[in-house]
Amino acid sequence: QVQLVESGGGLVQPGGSLGLSCTASGIIFSMYTMGWYRQAPGKRRELVADLTSRGRINYADSVKGRVTISRDNAKNTVLLQINSLKPEDTAVYYCNADFTNQHYWGQGTQVTVSS
Repeated sequence: QVQLVESGGGLVQPGGSLGLSCTASGIIFSMYTMGWYRQAPGKRRELVADLTSRGRINYADSVKGRVTISRDNAKNTVLLQINSLKPEDTAVYYCNADFTNQHYWGQGTQVTVSS
């Protein structure tokens, strides 16, 4: 079956950096748009960044300039590097795979930005 597994979350101080990783199985990874979403308590889930199979990238305005999304199709992995972290970045971060109305979600990884 399809499985997306995130890792790399944790507690970091404001201004710090964090790298998140998502590894997928059970899909033809290279064909999927891969994305990162986040959801803070009491908030709606929102897009952070996504990256299509053709290499087109979309960043949310709230993180543009501070994050980099990348993928390694040979490893079925999508990465999210977040720099200059702010307390408002605190959320559960979810990995998403999407292709022609087929979509899958990971279990999420907690990112907490606090001093």
